[in-house]
Amino acid sequence: MKRFTAKCRRCSRLAEFLDQVAEEYPDYHAAPVAPFGDAQAKLLIVGLAPGMHGANATGRPFTGDHAGVLLYQTLYDYGFSNQPESTSRRDGLELYNCRITNAVKCLPPQNKPLGAEVNQCNDFLAQELSAMPAESVVIALGSIAHKAVIKALQLRQKDYPFAHAMEHQLSDQLNLIDSYHCSRYNTQTRRLTAEMFQQIFQRAGELLK
Repeated sequence: MKRFTAKCRRCSRLAEFLDQVAEEYPDYHAAPVAPFGDAQAKLLIVGLAPGMHGANATGRPFTGDHAGVLLYQTLYDYGFSNQPESTSRRDGLELYNCRITNAVKCLPPQNKPLGAEVNQCNDFLAQELSAMPAESVVIALGSIAHKAVIKALQLRQKDYPFAHAMEHQLSDQLNLIDSYHCSRYNTQTRRLTAEMFQQIFQRAGELLK
């Protein structure tokens, strides 16, 4: 189990793609994106991967892209942050008892990581989960993030099916709540509404109390 490093180049496809992106967008972060937030947080949010013009550009999860609009507003509404939007790593945003990470730390082509790439990155997630305090909550944004959490904890996938708002007790000290991803597609098609997303964080707050 290894700690995250921004110099990781385990996945040749992703590393080569990031090299290409860095040439096209020299001002972008264009490297693996580190988790963000309170190192001792009891709430961990797991997304899929950095977005091209979001986290891949800014170097902070969900910062600067459409998915972050709903996420950071909701975090603010439920007391997990000090401001309702995130635009850059220097915008003064702070998270309270909350940390954000991704199942895959590098930008994948077409925003679609391969299964092997999710697996290669999984021990970073496993380390993050193992460092969480007792009585913590994980919110998985989407089925890939959900499956990555289950794999990182070495549990059987069939015992923990994904569904929006489904809850799983992963251990005596760790609960998982599933949510549809707050992507542009899901919010614009109303597969995920603001109200549905708020209910996820309201429930997380109840569990944390």
